Formats: sequence, structure tokens, C-alpha cells
Amino acid sequence: MQVILQQDVPNLGKKGELREVAPGYARNHLLPRSLAVEATPQRLRDWQQNKEKLETHSRQQEDQARSKASDMEGMEFVFKMPAGEGGRLFGSVTPADIALKLKEAGFNVDKKKVEIDEPIKSLGRFPVTIRLHPGVKADIQIKVDKED
Repeated sequence: MQVILQQDVPNLGKKGELREVAPGYARNHLLPRSLAVEATPQRLRDWQQNKEKLETHSRQQEDQARSKASDMEGMEFVFKMPAGEGGRLFGSVTPADIALKLKEAGFNVDKKKVEIDEPIKSLGRFPVTIRLHPGVKADIQIKVDKED
């Protein structure tokens, strides 16, 4: 029996996928719990149209992310932070701080998409990767200077 998953089901598939399952499993487990719906011809047509829309939307988002990444690639952002002896910062530069700097520069990026190898707790230059879309990343530089 073919079913279209309405929710993620462990060991079976993700939401929106078409799966072949045993009729008893569908009738007794998936359908009563609204985890899936039976794949009737009408639902299959709707599912196909919805899948095409999602693929188009995903391609558009990826294209936007690629253009944003090319604009962002190689940029350098300067942070002025209070520091003590030996160039050690009082505090650190966090992904939230970097996301705020990017927003000021016109790039709306969530702090969860900022990847830092290690916490920035000293003066200097540090590479940072911004994950804009699955498979689309931009590398920027963060320069931390001592506050006057």
C-alpha cells in the first residue's frame, strides 16, 4: 500500500515522502495516528504538484543564497573590544555579535548559521564561515582590535 507521510516517521521517512508499506501497518498504525494518508490518484497528483512547487522554491532560495554568498565572500568585519595584557579579550566575540555586524552591513543572517572554529577571545584575524543554505557557504574574516 502506498502512503504519503504527513509527519516524520522514524525508520520510515520524512514528511511529504511517498512510501510503500504493508497494508496492516498503514491501516492500524499510520492512518489512525494521522502520520500518513493513503496515496489515492488525486492525492498523488496534488503531491506531485506540491513537490514541484517546493523544488522550485528551494532552487530560488539556493540561487539567492549563492548571490548573497558571492557578495559576502572575502569581506572583513572589525570589532573593537576591551582587552587586557597579552591581547586577551574581556569576554568574547560570539556568533550573535557577528550576525549583528552582518545585519548592519545589509546581510540578514541568523546567528545559528555563523560557524566559528573556536571562541574568539583574543586580538587578531579569524576566519568565519557563514552557512547560508545547504551546500552554500561564505567565508569572511573577523578582525578584533583593542578598544581605545
